[in-house]
Amino acid sequence: MAYQASKQRYETMEYARSGASGLKLPKLSLGLWHNFGAVDDFSEARDMLCTAFDGGINHFDLANNYGPPPGSAESNFGKVLAKDLGPYRDELIIATKAGHHMWPGPYGEWGSRKYMLASLDQSLDRMGLDYVDIFYSHRYDPDAPLEETMGALDTAVRSGRALYAGISMYGPEQTIEAARILRRLGTPCLIHQPSYSLFNRSIEAGLLDVLREEKMGSIVFSPLAQGQLTDKYLHTVPSASRAARESGFLGRDTVRENLPRVLALNEIAQARGQSLAQMALAWVLSDSVVTSALIGASSCQQIIENLAALDASPFSAEELEAIDRACEL
Repeated sequence: MAYQASKQRYETMEYARSGASGLKLPKLSLGLWHNFGAVDDFSEARDMLCTAFDGGINHFDLANNYGPPPGSAESNFGKVLAKDLGPYRDELIIATKAGHHMWPGPYGEWGSRKYMLASLDQSLDRMGLDYVDIFYSHRYDPDAPLEETMGALDTAVRSGRALYAGISMYGPEQTIEAARILRRLGTPCLIHQPSYSLFNRSIEAGLLDVLREEKMGSIVFSPLAQGQLTDKYLHTVPSASRAARESGFLGRDTVRENLPRVLALNEIAQARGQSLAQMALAWVLSDSVVTSALIGASSCQQIIENLAALDASPFSAEELEAIDRACEL
């Protein structure tokens, strides 16, 4: 049966401008970092993408290395575009990135012009697209001139292969310089994608102020701290969970160390009538410089539950103080 998007898809989602641009992003966006690769269930991935769009999530965030194997998330997304979401292309914001390892040799990663533009062409081919809406430098290259990496982003936009340019995981000073270079080239740096959550507040030490000063939007990834800020680990480490696999991003020891904080935060969330995940999402979105929060998902139900975070009442000063105390345990 052919997919037909919900006619109510824009009735409940909130959209915010990315910095001083004309681009509006949904307050929640869907990331395809995990669970959309060739090793995953394609039917479930397709259902999650359609469920997200039905809920007003029209922004899908990818990267060349998402899978596993690398590239397969883009390939699978391209299949869903061809079969289901293609008729809605002009409603979609599709983003991809280049920066991490993709192929052998000196031009298979980092920020050279050769790698960046070759990677973008490969991404477009995998997804069956003429252009992406946002193209990111996925990480700062300490060896390549920043002018070269930003010049590649400028070329991507001027050639029509991308509509907007962004950066990810750049520090405050690197962000200032990247924005300066792109402004001089005439292609503004539209958006920054940093990690931000109740457990990871490193961007509060300078980067958020830079984003405000540069009038740059932000879309934060890992707002649920790799699943720690959900009810998944309240009682045990499930055998099928990311922490049980010791993936390198999250391990059992980290989960155990953070359990007192998770339990205390869960009590605050329950008092607010929210799940822990809903409160964690509402918290990162409470700062106006955060344009969107990037959620992952392993089921359609997770997406539906996360969308309810947008119904949250504003945090009181007392609640914010209690959250800070819980995070310091």
